[in-house]
Amino acid sequence: MDDEQIIELYVARDERAISETDGKYGRYCGSLAKQILSDPLDAEEVVSDTWLKAWGSIPPTRPGVLKLFLAKIVRNLSYSRWRAQTAQKRGGGEIDVALEELGECAGPDRDAGSELEAKELADAIGRFLETVSERDRNIFLRRYFFVDSVAQIAERSSVRESNVHMILSRVRRKLKEFLIKEELL
Repeated sequence: MDDEQIIELYVARDERAISETDGKYGRYCGSLAKQILSDPLDAEEVVSDTWLKAWGSIPPTRPGVLKLFLAKIVRNLSYSRWRAQTAQKRGGGEIDVALEELGECAGPDRDAGSELEAKELADAIGRFLETVSERDRNIFLRRYFFVDSVAQIAERSSVRESNVHMILSRVRRKLKEFLIKEELL
């Protein structure tokens, strides 16, 4: 079943929408959740919550690209769960490293999450990503949206890990310069 047909099932409030979504995007959403959470049971719960959130969002929302719509929901739910878990206990993992790296763009004494309105920052980052090459944009998104490890990005992009580190460092530096120019830092 194609995405438009699945969306129509949601619009018609047909419960098959959830099973069709799970069949087509369950593994993808589960993989994304596991990248952020590391715990398969937490990831499974996030995926279930994603189907519920999609059910409640379509309609009125009508996603242009269902896969990206679901990825955004999974990512947001996974980050929320991760924040709740790390508020209780501090742990390691790819998400900690990725957030620390991205925090470099805000400067050592800044907390981008509390000082900048989230939508304004997201819009600025979106505008910035339009200015970099497709390869750099993809590597940046794989690291900071999908929370892939550097090794996974290197394999996927067919470049060495050292090149991924260099590209991410350069893009973060450019992002910081962009945010300063936009007067967001």
